[in-house]
Amino acid sequence: MAFADRLSFARKQKKIRQADLGKLVGTSGDIIGKYERGENTPSIDVATKIADALGVTLDYLVKDGAYDQIDKETLQRLKDIQKLSKESKEHVFALLDAFIKQSKLQVIL
Repeated sequence: MAFADRLSFARKQKKIRQADLGKLVGTSGDIIGKYERGENTPSIDVATKIADALGVTLDYLVKDGAYDQIDKETLQRLKDIQKLSKESKEHVFALLDAFIKQSKLQVIL
């Protein structure tokens, strides 16, 4: 998926109009439309503002990768978990494992 496609997808997921996104990042809706059609490519500064406005990472907009769908909120939580002590991480992971297991069982039932 290209930058243009990711931008369009993320904007539509957030239910933001091109004009509104343009205002948030200091440009126009027409320019956002050109980015989404692949006619223009934003500078790194504008791409960063777009990512911030949409609540996604810059990596999501510009890269193909295994974790390109991680939103900023989840990414920040992962960074916070990394800072915990080994024992605290084990507790967090045990809780997550239990929750994920329960969610998978509910889907099966």
